[in-house]
Amino acid sequence: QVQLVESGGGLVQAGDSLRLACAATGLTFRDYTMAWFRQAPGEYREMVAAINGNGGDTYYSRSVVGRVTISRDNAKNTVYLQMNSLAPEDTARYYCAADLATTIATIHAAGYGDWGLGTQVTVSS
Repeated sequence: QVQLVESGGGLVQAGDSLRLACAATGLTFRDYTMAWFRQAPGEYREMVAAINGNGGDTYYSRSVVGRVTISRDNAKNTVYLQMNSLAPEDTARYYCAADLATTIATIHAAGYGDWGLGTQVTVSS
């Protein structure tokens, strides 16, 4: 059974940085594309970033490109999201998701079969 556990969220001020982590168990980690999504109250769940199985390909949404870096450590079964220059509009619950595919096949939440419970990121102005 796949389990994804996020950590690293919190309350920060605008301009601060955060690094989120997602520890995965119950899967052959390198066989999965990993992604971070976020969802604010009343909004749809949007992809923030994704990384393929060997870490050689990444995707970033327009809203975070240049401020966010996704990375993974296949030896530790962990994916990270480094977020810099945070702004109030980055406030959301951030979710880790896994897709049994070694390439980034989709940016839509429906394409990801396994999810963590999320970690809250709140950015004050």
